[in-house]
Amino acid sequence: MDFLKQLQIQSLNSGVSTGSNWINTKVGKLESYSPVDGKLIGSVMSADKKAYETAVKTAEKAFETWRTWPAPKRGEVVRQIGNELRKFKDPLGKLVSYEMGKSLQEGLGEVQEMIDICDFAVGLSRQLHGLTMHSERPGHRMYEQYHPLGIVGIISAFNFPVAVWSWNSMLAWVCGDVSIWKPSEKTPLCGIACQKIIQTVFKKNNVPEGVSCLVSGGREVGEWMSNDKRVPLVSATGSTRMGKEVAKAVGERLGRSLLELGGNNAIIISKEADLNIAMTAATFGAVGTAGQRCTTTRRLIIHEKIYNKFKDKLVHAYKQLKIGNPLNEKNHVGPLIDKDAVTMYLNAVEKCKAEGGKFIVEGGVLKGKGFESGCYVKPCIAEAKNSFEIVQHETFAPILYIMKYKTLHEAIQLQNGVPQGLSSSIITNNLQEAEFFLSNGGSDCGIANVNIGTSGAEIGGAFGGEKETGGGRESGSDAWKVYMRRQTNTINYTDKLPLAQGIKFDL
Repeated sequence: MDFLKQLQIQSLNSGVSTGSNWINTKVGKLESYSPVDGKLIGSVMSADKKAYETAVKTAEKAFETWRTWPAPKRGEVVRQIGNELRKFKDPLGKLVSYEMGKSLQEGLGEVQEMIDICDFAVGLSRQLHGLTMHSERPGHRMYEQYHPLGIVGIISAFNFPVAVWSWNSMLAWVCGDVSIWKPSEKTPLCGIACQKIIQTVFKKNNVPEGVSCLVSGGREVGEWMSNDKRVPLVSATGSTRMGKEVAKAVGERLGRSLLELGGNNAIIISKEADLNIAMTAATFGAVGTAGQRCTTTRRLIIHEKIYNKFKDKLVHAYKQLKIGNPLNEKNHVGPLIDKDAVTMYLNAVEKCKAEGGKFIVEGGVLKGKGFESGCYVKPCIAEAKNSFEIVQHETFAPILYIMKYKTLHEAIQLQNGVPQGLSSSIITNNLQEAEFFLSNGGSDCGIANVNIGTSGAEIGGAFGGEKETGGGRESGSDAWKVYMRRQTNTINYTDKLPLAQGIKFDL
């Protein structure tokens, strides 16, 4: 495939890199099979403890130099990375689509997110600001400033195999940090491709070896990182179960963790909604990335007066969905990541039925020509209760649960009545409903939208959620502060030493 050649993706690559150097290991390999057609794309050698140690020590050494570069100079490197990503947008987007299974449009969109965060980080490199405040003591000046932390460990998930790394690394780099990235073992070639793309820029700008390290492998790599005192911040994206383990390990050593975990997102559809907007938001939100986004729409909470009308429209829309090879732009839905995901999908369907759920669009595994990988499933819809155990659980698959409501208060209770708190939305033309949804008594999620869906966040705003979603924030706004340590400074420019709070200490 041409895009693999363009990205220089070759079989049996080392999966450990400190920048331009690739470290060979002998502990085994990660084999990447495409869920699109079941074919082996390539293999990546996993990290062993020795290779991990080499990466950490190289990163530590690089930090001592990188932190001294002026932030705008670091930003200039990131600007060039953005340009390099523009050159490779098409092949990298195709690799994301082929290795992960999301539609080509979504694969290209993910690379665009990388480009956008580069642009954001370049501007940020000239705006890393603190505050100045008045001192109660005469002849004193107080201010605060931010300094880089050191090594930022990044653990990313398969569903966004490149974008989440860029959210973290580009901000960390302009802040003066260095990074060690453990990409998902299900999408290792995307990590190799990104490391190769930035190599050219780093070499051209004499960036110290170790500013960007790649450490491929399984769960053990994440455990090494989480328990490593030399890694002051671990940013982890994945399941709530995984996040709890990371938080426990990092917390025990009093490190920092930035967690982006599960979502169980709902759209409230008001009786005063524009149903065309609601239909597009609900359908894309539910089936985009085959239901494997953390912001996927998993629940529709529909006003009883329009429930039947909207249900019929929804069933009709699902009949129009085209499922197949995601590299074919005519297809809306690609495969699940692997057969384990298919099993979880089937189990969730059965659990919903066992609890009393009624499927108005039936699910199932697709077979035959074009579906040989065994990873293609039918997006399905079930009438269900919010209290069902399976509805309270996040299933990474295109299963949509719908339910009725009478009052906005009831709808918001349903919306908030799950353990997760990532993304939420209301579709309404009623200003009072919209404002109440966004008020202190409304959505309890980190993201709350009006007249758009739950999926598709822009990089300008901080991304993240509450409750079992982990409480972390990445990407825009002031999310950069988590990658730095805050320092308060007081300067006395007099020949006297008055004490704070009027304390007297005369000798």
